Amino acid sequence: MTERIIQNAYYVPDIDEGIQRFHHLWGLGPFFVRRHIDLENVLYRGHPAELDISAAYTQAGELMIELVTQHNDAPSIFRDLYGADESGFHHVALDFGDHDERVSHFNHLGYESVTSFNTSDGRGATYLDTMAAVGHATEIYIVNDSLLNLYSEVRHASENWDETDLIREL
Repeated sequence: MTERIIQNAYYVPDIDEGIQRFHHLWGLGPFFVRRHIDLENVLYRGHPAELDISAAYTQAGELMIELVTQHNDAPSIFRDLYGADESGFHHVALDFGDHDERVSHFNHLGYESVTSFNTSDGRGATYLDTMAAVGHATEIYIVNDSLLNLYSEVRHASENWDETDLIREL
């Protein structure tokens, strides 16, 4: 099975500061921001967990860029790699496909499911522990129209961006 990476994600301690830093460094924008995302059915290593995250999305050519922060100190795939005040490369997301089949495939290869959740709009994801293999986590999406629309909207906005409205709240 050949996988296609469609997103690179970075952990940042502050979403707004991270947006300014990525825009200043690489001219990326606009950023679509979801603050304190409503998560359901959160699991950490198979046990119920609490997770409070915010994320910002932009496009860099063919690759979506996500900035993510965790607001609480609960165990998670994010805290496994970074403390609240640290930042760095966190995960890649793979192209759309059958979530359960792909997670099962990676679990069979020995990569543990660390954090998973659903969102109130029917999206969701499972993050796999691929740190020993590649130095970061891997995200497998639960695909629905909301996720497909997000990818389309972010790409379209970046292709036609006139450098106004750097931050767009979702």
